[in-house]
Amino acid sequence: MKQKINFLTIAFLITFNMFSQNTYVFLGSYNRDKTAEAIQVYQLDTLNGKLSKITSAKDIINPSYLTVSPNGKYVYACTDTKTPNAGSISSFEFNPENKSLTFLNSQRSGGENPVYVTVHKSGKWIANANYTEGSVSVFPILENGKIDSIAQNFQYMDGSTHKERQTRSHVHSAVFSPQFDYLFLPDLGADKIRSYAFDENKKQPLTEAQIPFTKTDLEAGPRHFTFHPNQKFGYCIEEMAGQISVYNYENGTLNKIQRIATHPDKIKEGFESSDIHISPDGKFLYATNRGKENNIAIFSIDENGLLKNIGYQSTLGKHPRVFAIDETGKFLVATNVISGNIIVFRRNPKTGLLKKTGKEIKMENVSCVQIRRI
Repeated sequence: MKQKINFLTIAFLITFNMFSQNTYVFLGSYNRDKTAEAIQVYQLDTLNGKLSKITSAKDIINPSYLTVSPNGKYVYACTDTKTPNAGSISSFEFNPENKSLTFLNSQRSGGENPVYVTVHKSGKWIANANYTEGSVSVFPILENGKIDSIAQNFQYMDGSTHKERQTRSHVHSAVFSPQFDYLFLPDLGADKIRSYAFDENKKQPLTEAQIPFTKTDLEAGPRHFTFHPNQKFGYCIEEMAGQISVYNYENGTLNKIQRIATHPDKIKEGFESSDIHISPDGKFLYATNRGKENNIAIFSIDENGLLKNIGYQSTLGKHPRVFAIDETGKFLVATNVISGNIIVFRRNPKTGLLKKTGKEIKMENVSCVQIRRI
């Protein structure tokens, strides 16, 4: 009996260890030089949080944001970001067995300075947000992972009240609804969350939603958006105001129920709130602040979707633009652009608090991170 228990224990440990090695961290950067590594891929050990580099890609400029296809085979990147009169979306094939990331093709993004790209659950469409010219584009994805020519592009001109930052539209992200039947576009320049109905079976999948936008507070600067795992609530981080607006969500409609600061009351200005994500169990929300703060604000989420601040965690670097949480909810990986370092934090599932684990990784001008178990 003892031998059987030992055998089962060993088998479990081997299986668990193999499972722990199938999680990958994809990092982009403002490399500004085609000879520099623009994208790096690491393996995340989900037992101890250690990162081990396995491959990289060059010959592209400034991949500011990445996303991974549902099947894990392809990586899509906003490229030629912060490049005058340019902007593209690029595709790569990722092969973990060969430890390779191979460039497939690029398409013009439909606007200058692409800053966000997302993929439909079907794996047949991607959408991207273009910041400088304020637009959204959608592209079909071919069976080989390449990006087909642009299917739709919508551009916006309206701005809001801030005389310097809101003279026109600046779409900062493109986020599918939980059922993937709507696309939401936080527009920092217009103080709106724009919305479209999305039909994956049409050649032009976007049609204006019955309620085409949700107005935010003036000079809020809506940036990134996420939905609760229960699909009932949406959360938008507002870069300029340093706030999070909480919404009830149903059938493409957002109704605000709360607005809460991402920073302590003593901080009155200079907000640079950036990214926002919820733990897989739906119990905690995390939001990054750049500028003077350089931290992650941590919130608990109650049964009604409302937030309560429970603490802050330094990102141990400068300018935490994008972060990600792994699918198990055990680890949070933060990227600091200015200091060029990547920090792995272990999450406490009961308290939601974070603690640095493992050795930090250096990557000059690191711009973004995605984590995927494959």
